[in-house]
Amino acid sequence: MLSAEQNRLITETGPGSKCGALMRRYWQPAALADELGGPRPVKRVRLLGEDLVLFRDPAGRYGLLDRHCAHRGADLAFARYEDGGLRCPFHGWLYDAAGACLEQPAEPAGSTFHRKVRQPAYRCVVRGGIVWAYMGPAEPPAFPGFDCFAAPDSHVFAFKGLWSCNWLQALEVGIDPGHASFLHRFFADEEISEATYGRQFRAATIGADIPMTRLMREVPNPELDYEETEYGLRVITRRRINERVVHLRITNMIFPHGFVIPLSREMTITQWHVPVDDTHCYWYAIFTSFGAPVDKATMRAQRLATHSLPDYVPHAGRANDWGFDPEEQRSATFTGMGMDINVHDQWAVESMGAIQDRTKEHLGYSDRIIIAARRRLFQAIDAVADGGDPPLVRGAAALEGPATLDAVVPADGTDAYWRTLEAERRDSTPWLARAKEQA
Repeated sequence: MLSAEQNRLITETGPGSKCGALMRRYWQPAALADELGGPRPVKRVRLLGEDLVLFRDPAGRYGLLDRHCAHRGADLAFARYEDGGLRCPFHGWLYDAAGACLEQPAEPAGSTFHRKVRQPAYRCVVRGGIVWAYMGPAEPPAFPGFDCFAAPDSHVFAFKGLWSCNWLQALEVGIDPGHASFLHRFFADEEISEATYGRQFRAATIGADIPMTRLMREVPNPELDYEETEYGLRVITRRRINERVVHLRITNMIFPHGFVIPLSREMTITQWHVPVDDTHCYWYAIFTSFGAPVDKATMRAQRLATHSLPDYVPHAGRANDWGFDPEEQRSATFTGMGMDINVHDQWAVESMGAIQDRTKEHLGYSDRIIIAARRRLFQAIDAVADGGDPPLVRGAAALEGPATLDAVVPADGTDAYWRTLEAERRDSTPWLARAKEQA
């Protein structure tokens, strides 16, 4: 367990906090690019405890500005979108995407006062269907050469959802390999379409004539291991089927608040849990296909069926007990909260409270990945406080992958086997080959 002071240190990310200083050394997802459509591409954003306004100007540049006008503090989320920027309705001050004040029409003719004023602003770029902002000092780090950023637009799909809890407990459910045997347990093994996201544990089969659901039920205590990497942690989970074969799952924790997991043989999910403030976070996910182009319209429709716009709030939540049905819990699912594993995860982290009290927890072997990730988080916070660099901010562009796997492999030599499978997948992916040629 942690002390109350330690828990505050790794959960608070607002301006002036030590973990916030760490977070601001990385590019942060600010919005989906799709949210900046229509005749007025302007959106209010709350990120790392700061109130901001995001917009795209007619030249295609993105600006992320402080929401309160530098003049007298009016809210720029209601600004007029005109003349290449945002114009405050209060006195007509006009700002461009970089925060420069271009006009102050209420000032005397010929006044140059506007040249002395800048609206606080952060740099933005678009990658993988997400608008990213850099809120830190000096020059931003390069984007890592991960698959979700290397893939063409036709092979990625981005979405997000709002959770009412601190970012860290949301991240920790995603990097915890052991919870799937319980939180996502289904009592029946009938086939369900692989196209139905959130049911992959029911839909996938792993060989050896064992459905994934049965494996999760019958091997609830997998062997867990990890390797420290340049980007965070590589997580290795082994569930032994018999003396000859083992189910091997390779996932990754991406610093500071992301992870990469396999969805299928041809698709991965790269997901970030981004602090809105200390009691809310957005998960942003990029689905990356190594095979055919993704059907974005269908994927978006599937996810919008469980979320409400404009803020991407899930239909399930504390107000409706996350859809809990005691009869379903008795007869069909371990949680009694439906078939969508996203809802299961959401319940687990929201039910802890807005900020989990880690002074009361008791961690065991099944939590060793959580312990390792927290250790690296404390180290990174200290490094930034001492003027150093945290993981992933130097040399990131040279990274690739990271590798994921969800397969049955020989019990002996699992390490060499999964590396071979990953190499074969990368060699057979056309857009990866093109990316290497252009590098």
